[in-house]
Amino acid sequence: MAGKKRDKGKSHPTRPVRVGPTKWVRYSPDEIGALAAELARMGYMPSVIGIILRDQYGIPLVKSVTGMKLTKLLEKYGVKHPIPEDLLRLMARAVNLRKHLNEHPKDTASLRGLIEIESKIKSLIKYYKRVGRLPQDFEYSPSKAEIWVSQYLGTGVAATIQQALQQQSVQEAQ
Repeated sequence: MAGKKRDKGKSHPTRPVRVGPTKWVRYSPDEIGALAAELARMGYMPSVIGIILRDQYGIPLVKSVTGMKLTKLLEKYGVKHPIPEDLLRLMARAVNLRKHLNEHPKDTASLRGLIEIESKIKSLIKYYKRVGRLPQDFEYSPSKAEIWVSQYLGTGVAATIQQALQQQSVQEAQ
């Protein structure tokens, strides 16, 4: 049986070929940092900020213009999410799967998926503790994960925008 953790994430947009800063970007690195910090204060996660900067402001890659990745840029401007986004997204998947398993307790395939997701969560936590991104006393539990997910992903501007986009796609389908 093939490993479950390998060969994931093949779908992605093509990166710009040019390595250096593009000449047609109208924003300076300071303006991009201020824009990104403002969006982060509004409740957007770094992945969404990158999409907004690309689609609405014409900034293909933040790193090519500013010289640093978006999360480092946000840290420089004093806007740092307490939990890394990839870990938070995995926690959201685990929370949703737990809700599903409460309604369907005999779904053993989903139970196996939950075990694998929580294994990934624990591995990421161990890594982030080692590199200093999370405090050493940080511990994962399903109840804490539900609180964190509702606090950082469930409420605020990002959730409202996501609901609006879903409603828009439903209206377009009709």
